[in-house]
Amino acid sequence: MTKILVVDDEKMIVKGIRFSLIAEGWEVDEAYDGLEGLNKAKATEYDMVLLDIMLPEMDGLTVCQSIREFSNMPIIMLTAKGDDMDKILGLEYGADDYITKPFNILEVKARMKAIMRRNLLKSPEVSKNTPSVVTSGALKVDLDNERVLISGNEINVTAKEFDLLKLLLANPNKVYSREKLLEIVWGADYPGDARTVDVHVRRLREKIEENPGMPKYIQTKWGVGYFYKDESTL
Repeated sequence: MTKILVVDDEKMIVKGIRFSLIAEGWEVDEAYDGLEGLNKAKATEYDMVLLDIMLPEMDGLTVCQSIREFSNMPIIMLTAKGDDMDKILGLEYGADDYITKPFNILEVKARMKAIMRRNLLKSPEVSKNTPSVVTSGALKVDLDNERVLISGNEINVTAKEFDLLKLLLANPNKVYSREKLLEIVWGADYPGDARTVDVHVRRLREKIEENPGMPKYIQTKWGVGYFYKDESTL
């Protein structure tokens, strides 16, 4: 059964979300402060976490960052603020998406289903001929088991970061525009903009590159987009 965690200190909002998600046949756990939400996320691997930014005990961004230290479970941030910086910060801290309050519960469910569906589906641009394990220098990526290792040490990446890396690895030296990456990895109906791609590329570089300022694996073609540089095929 699909298990969802809703973390929000507004009990009426939690009650409304819970009622709607249970109608989908999903199991719903609740938390009303950040610390309680983090503890529940540590105890259970959820299929999705709906996480408010403004929370007592521990704010949502800190909770999101803490969850990313041990899990790639999808996270959607809920925020009453309209400031773009809050939205970008949510993505930088490891969120998969954000929704601004007040929201329509139908939109929330549609976003949740889209993220869970994308996590299950394989990218159509990942060829059947792509090796299950890609190794380049210190980088080793197990595409089947969704593991990323640097010098033998496993690196924790989010679902979206892995999807982005997987697409680029499967198509070495092919340059993708930010808009195309947004369409393939996040979906054509994703409401965000190309800055989302920039945030995820930067976070990936910080995790897999020895020098993020001079990347070896994920390259930028200025004015065009990003690509994975495989010197053996050049």
